[in-house]
Amino acid sequence: MENRTLPRDPSNPAGFGCANLKHMQLETLQDLYVRELKDLYSAEKQLIKALPKMVKAAKNGKLAAGFEEHLEQTKEHAARLERILANHKKSTRGARCRGMEGIIAEGSEMVEEEADPEVKDAGLISAAQRVEHYEISGYGTARTYAEMLGDKEGAKLLQTTLGEEEETDQKLTKLAKSSINVAAIR
Repeated sequence: MENRTLPRDPSNPAGFGCANLKHMQLETLQDLYVRELKDLYSAEKQLIKALPKMVKAAKNGKLAAGFEEHLEQTKEHAARLERILANHKKSTRGARCRGMEGIIAEGSEMVEEEADPEVKDAGLISAAQRVEHYEISGYGTARTYAEMLGDKEGAKLLQTTLGEEEETDQKLTKLAKSSINVAAIR
């Protein structure tokens, strides 16, 4: 048996997911739904701390403005999660989302990178899109759980956030293809 510092979930030998099962007994889909909500909340709170660094690192004005806009949106995403959890009489306290922690750590490497400004901006978009894809996956899953559990308000709020995350990803792609990646080629 391997010596590990993190507890392993016997039903998840590959170690996928963010939340630590030690903090919550999972017996029903409702339990899993709450865990996913707390995991997303942790991810959003980490992102709220990371985005200002992305704003400062971006040299392209449109990219910096996009990161600032997404920071404000991310604060609203966290507030929606607080609302859903409160509706279920649950706190936001839970395990730290290690998946987002890793994605942000990789993004932080790009923030610190000494690079041509256009190339660095292209790298920042890449890092931001990894975050968006991670969030899209998480919000899609949570929305599906909400629908299956009959949490109509939660499903609606999660769908709103999911749509915003997808829109942000599309904006980043458009900005990359129309100007930033083009400038990085030169």
